Amino acid sequence: MRAAAEVRADVFVQLSVAVSLDGYIDDASPKRLVLSSAEDLEDVRALRSRFDAVLVGAQTLRRDDPALHGAKARVVVTKSGDLDPALRFFDGSAPSIVVTTDSEVLDPREILERLTAHGIDSVFIEGGTRVLTAFLASGTFDALRLAVAPFFVGEADAPRVTTPARFVDDASHRLALRGVRMLGDVAVLDYARRA
Repeated sequence: MRAAAEVRADVFVQLSVAVSLDGYIDDASPKRLVLSSAEDLEDVRALRSRFDAVLVGAQTLRRDDPALHGAKARVVVTKSGDLDPALRFFDGSAPSIVVTTDSEVLDPREILERLTAHGIDSVFIEGGTRVLTAFLASGTFDALRLAVAPFFVGEADAPRVTTPARFVDDASHRLALRGVRMLGDVAVLDYARRA
């Protein structure tokens, strides 16, 4: 299964996610849970501007309506294509690309091939769970930025970083820790995939 991760479009992929100490990316309430510190949010904004595009899943777009400040282009992956044109994603402040898929299982390689067709050579992926699971499980990424908030969520129906899957990076194929930073009260761990 490990060899499949190497077969992908030539796009640099940076995953970025903020999690609670118990691995949640949000709580179960209708309002978005802010896991990041102000310093971490500023760092993410600066990082976005270094990439050709920022990618999120449709569920994240519908639930959070993120502004994605700093993005040169914005990408959303959706199965239904049912997206409210009033979302900030479509406000015209950056080119917006909608990638549709007719499968329940996202194919990161196909997504990256479509982005390459748009001239995108680097993508900053911010989730949510479905998108993160697809890219993490397949090993279709170059770097992972994990911001850990200093509290627990503990709600069984709240979204986690991933759903159950078979991951390419496992106990025998570990990611390389490149650095740890403190941004306010958040610990940011930077990982890279090993060659």
